[in-house]
Amino acid sequence: MFGIAVLDALRAVIQIGVLFLMIYAVLYYLRSTRGAMVITGLFILGIFLAVIVRVEGLNFDVLAYILDMFGNSLFVAMLIIFQPELRRALAQLGSYIARQGKQRREVVSEIVAAVTAMSKRKCGALIVVERRFNLQTLIDDSIPLDIKINALVLESIFFPNSPLHDGAVIIRNNRIVAARVILPLTRAEHVSRHLGTRHRAALGISEESDAVTIVVSEETGFISLAYRGIFHRDTDPAELQKLLEQLVVLKDDGELSETVKMLGEQEAVPDKEEELRENE
Repeated sequence: MFGIAVLDALRAVIQIGVLFLMIYAVLYYLRSTRGAMVITGLFILGIFLAVIVRVEGLNFDVLAYILDMFGNSLFVAMLIIFQPELRRALAQLGSYIARQGKQRREVVSEIVAAVTAMSKRKCGALIVVERRFNLQTLIDDSIPLDIKINALVLESIFFPNSPLHDGAVIIRNNRIVAARVILPLTRAEHVSRHLGTRHRAALGISEESDAVTIVVSEETGFISLAYRGIFHRDTDPAELQKLLEQLVVLKDDGELSETVKMLGEQEAVPDKEEELRENE
């Protein structure tokens, strides 16, 4: 009996919660439309009639009948009154997933274009793409921005002597939300001593979050990608596009075999930047 009572209570709580969220979502969506005024008027009218009918001794049978009819036909009336808003809401709901995918692909395309251009000019850059892990703490300690992702904007931020070129930028969804971000440096002991501050910062944030970080070397122009404490070094634009499509658009972390493969590549392939330094 006790278990049945608990189950009934839990079921009631869930139903109330679902109804609350549905009503809140409808009111929030209609807050800035003409339908908001209509629903406010219907709510006031309904409350007024309910109060009058419930007063004992008045016997307002006609008003009680009208209130009952009002309640029975309310759903149909809402469909008719809010037809434009409902049609627009359903259309937005249907296109939400496609829009999210399009925005992520736009982010990838703009990043690849900016990084490719900066790589040719050997312009140092450090770009962090936020994923599931929230980076608000780093954003709060930086220069807050709110700019739609654009390759030219990224290039202008990292242009030498630009006031914002020091540190990293953070991209959230399809917007640049922060610049001059100070990232934590890696504490790994196996990191090459020739890695600069940008690369150590990229590796550091990748160890503490699931963010994807792209680095352009100021000395060599090489492009690197850091994710989950792993460096993918000297990537060409096509390879960078493929990696970002997987990690940002599809948000696919990959299988363990892919991680092992990347680790093997790091150990087997010589560090090109280190070779250049030794040859000088």
